[in-house]
Amino acid sequence: MSRNIIAILRGVTPGAVLGIGEALVAAGIETIEVPLNSPDPFDSIAALARGLAGRARIGAGTVLSVDEVVRVQAAGGTLVVSPDANPTVIAATRAAGMASYPGVLTPTEAFSALRAGATGLKFFPAGLVGPEGLKAIRAVLPPDTECWAVGGAGPGNFAEWVAAGATGFGIGTALYTPGLTAAEVAARAGAVVAAYDAATG
Repeated sequence: MSRNIIAILRGVTPGAVLGIGEALVAAGIETIEVPLNSPDPFDSIAALARGLAGRARIGAGTVLSVDEVVRVQAAGGTLVVSPDANPTVIAATRAAGMASYPGVLTPTEAFSALRAGATGLKFFPAGLVGPEGLKAIRAVLPPDTECWAVGGAGPGNFAEWVAAGATGFGIGTALYTPGLTAAEVAARAGAVVAAYDAATG
């Protein structure tokens, strides 16, 4: 089954990234983002895009400019995630044929992002909105809007977020922190996937 989990590998290095990506895919997580404030992020994105071709969606996080969008596409990424909702970045991402997930926190930001062409919305930091806040905002958004909870959503509260209308989750430190081995990431991924399956099943 396809699970709506984006693994956020902040701080990963190009030498370690493919082994970690393999561990994530084996556990059932098929979308991976490398934040651009990681070491040599475009090298990591390229390594994942080549090594996991046909098995995972690969993209970048913390994308703040059109130049970065161009570089993500050149590296083989198909997904652009941002902490903010910059209409220019959203438009450039969509024009390049990639999926755009800008960060929003309010209804105004959510609708502005959708008008700019966002594929889905990243509620960040989700902990500030909470499940109740997402539920309220969800009520006025188009019914088919993808709403991803990032920051404050995790294995301990997946069920609450799903009940509030979350489409999926971006998971960072619960899956990966710099220095973890692929085996350690595999163990964490297994726990995250089990919690996700329990909450969505």
